[in-house]
Amino acid sequence: MEYREIGKTGMKVSNISFGASSLGGVFHSLKEEAGIAAVHTAVDNGINFIDVSPYYGHLKAEVVLGKALKEIDHSKFYLSTKVGRYGKDGVNYWDYSAQRATESVYESLERLNVDYIDLINVHDIEFADLDQVVNETLPALVELRNKGIVKHVGITNLTLRHFKYVIDHVPAGTVESVLSFCHYCLNDDALVDYLDYFKEKGIGVINASPFSMGLLTDRGAPAWHPAPKPLQDLCRKAVAHCQSKGKSIEQLAVKFSAANPRIATTLFSTTRSEAVLDNIRWVNEPLDEELLKEVQEILEPRFRDTWLNS
Repeated sequence: MEYREIGKTGMKVSNISFGASSLGGVFHSLKEEAGIAAVHTAVDNGINFIDVSPYYGHLKAEVVLGKALKEIDHSKFYLSTKVGRYGKDGVNYWDYSAQRATESVYESLERLNVDYIDLINVHDIEFADLDQVVNETLPALVELRNKGIVKHVGITNLTLRHFKYVIDHVPAGTVESVLSFCHYCLNDDALVDYLDYFKEKGIGVINASPFSMGLLTDRGAPAWHPAPKPLQDLCRKAVAHCQSKGKSIEQLAVKFSAANPRIATTLFSTTRSEAVLDNIRWVNEPLDEELLKEVQEILEPRFRDTWLNS
């Protein structure tokens, strides 16, 4: 396993890491025991960064993850969770106020069975009033950082330009990392346009969803996927091409996303221990440059085609 530092945080993390959204049954139903076992499999095999949110499964992911972490010494992992996006009784809601952010952190500590959180993020700032994030949410998290309740502060977002707005409007050192999803994968590498900026600011980069929320999988995208149909059609064509070569597009996708040394880590999510081991094996194997070129040629007509979050 390769380990890279997240910006200047001192956190040296595995170049692939465990996204716990699946523990909330976000993508598929799960057996809780299997999800807990998947967390143990990840940590036992060198993955040392775990990301979750109270939004995932409307608290369920944090609860299930907390059961797993109760059995693992905190020295073996770095833990990331979030504030700002939530859900209750099947309904999503957002609250980026300082008071709610502070309350949320303490609630997460209890669910996750930890004494501190290594990285706290403002979740999906594309839904927020960015000035409220700048003037209220982030200062509240910095206060918790000063108290040692959280160790580092970051922001997550789908709309890349929002990162720059927030970072440019807060004191240097406020934001220590960014988490971007679906913008460094086989069909979209728009994140690279911002890597020089993040490096200049000393900000670490976390990438999520190497499979583009299911587009780049043998199973295919779920019915709810927001990607435009022409992109979905091309991704299915790319999947079929890999299968015709006796290969899995998932192996190519995770290796491509994790290979960039300027990105600290790439998050994948699963509740299956077998899938954890597959991803670890894939990321440690050589990149199939010929297959990569062929797949990129298939995807080129809709390359960097994106969508709005929901």
